[in-house]
Amino acid sequence: MRNRSRGKYETPIVIRMPYGGGINALEHHSESMEAIFGHIPGLKVVVPSTPHDAKGMLISAIESNDTILFMEPKRIYRAIKQQVADGKYTIPLGKASVLSQGNDVTIVAYGAMIREVQRAMVMAKEQGISVELIDLRSIYPIDRETIAKSVKKTGRIITVTEGPRSFGVGSEISQIAIEEAFLSLEAPPSRVSGFDTIVPLPRGEYHYMQDPYKILYEIERIVKY
Repeated sequence: MRNRSRGKYETPIVIRMPYGGGINALEHHSESMEAIFGHIPGLKVVVPSTPHDAKGMLISAIESNDTILFMEPKRIYRAIKQQVADGKYTIPLGKASVLSQGNDVTIVAYGAMIREVQRAMVMAKEQGISVELIDLRSIYPIDRETIAKSVKKTGRIITVTEGPRSFGVGSEISQIAIEEAFLSLEAPPSRVSGFDTIVPLPRGEYHYMQDPYKILYEIERIVKY
């Protein structure tokens, strides 16, 4: 509306949207559509990974004058318990969070994939591999600065996403690393993602979803590159 009216009108609305797999639902209930929505001009797309972030980001979204798609990973609705402050607080949209500092490889993830990466990081640490973890939080606008700064430090980047591999958020993040930190890269950007198919029915869902072992394999591979 802002584009069509040349800035005269705004559409301040927040749409809460459960998404994603990992709960043994039917395939059309388990899709990850964030890349599709992120391609729509004028639409902001955000994904919290914790209750704390969900509250702060939702308040920021409500106070914004933009149209915002607030995507909520169904997989972590009842999987995470966290103390959340009673008072009002906000978390800026479009700003990623560096959850763990590291020197060997940068991993960018969001939503339900954060927990899977953190489990993989425990195993990687036992091998002496230091991982820097970025919670993207906002698909669009995306935080190019935080991604580039981290890649310039570590020289390697892995993206972990739940959706199909081709034309996904991981591809966009990898391109940012190439554009902003090409001379710092010691290995090609890598993606851990779903397959280029719909999410299988429950019996096959395990093979589609990302887990700590798939992520650890890619960490080991890119560090040895």
